[in-house]
Amino acid sequence: MKGIRPTNVTADRTEKQLTINWSDNHESRYSFSGLRLACPCVECRGGHANMGKLPDATEIRDAPVTDLNLESVEAVGSYALQFVWSDGHATGIYTWDWLRAACPCAECLPTD
Repeated sequence: MKGIRPTNVTADRTEKQLTINWSDNHESRYSFSGLRLACPCVECRGGHANMGKLPDATEIRDAPVTDLNLESVEAVGSYALQFVWSDGHATGIYTWDWLRAACPCAECLPTD
């Protein structure tokens, strides 16, 4: 999915959902709990050897609903987002390529 970039990003704290509209007209919706569970940081992935792997969109889709909320979100250059979660975690950098690969929708991740 290289070259596909977001055209709009919306964080809905009431629904606890991040929505990204992409340049190829696709829309991705991620639960906050799913994004937090799949955090790509070295601490959450269990070390540098596990860094750089594509996310498991199934993990994001199937994440249990929690009380977790998004405190803030910041752009990291022109290539990623960094979230500050209500549990205090803030070290994950979610690149556009990672987020697109993590799309849990039925089109991107057909059900079994």
